[in-house]
Amino acid sequence: MKYMVAELMFVAEKAWHDNGMICILLSDQKEVRFPVSLNYKLNLASDLQRNNIEIICNGTGIHWPDLDEDLSITGILEGRFGYGKQ
Repeated sequence: MKYMVAELMFVAEKAWHDNGMICILLSDQKEVRFPVSLNYKLNLASDLQRNNIEIICNGTGIHWPDLDEDLSITGILEGRFGYGKQ
């Protein structure tokens, strides 16, 4: 499997939902946050669905099983949060 350098440098250790924000603690102890309103599925989801977050692919992605939504850590760092309003 091929990885980008950024994918190996910045991996998620923990992810959670807090008051309309998705929060990710990276392996270098930096914290990244973005509002759920930037992602169509997360924006429409309940707090229970938003709170059910899994770290996937050795920390290079996060997954919401209730919503069938995946985001890469690299994408989040680049400002790509999935689809906005549709």
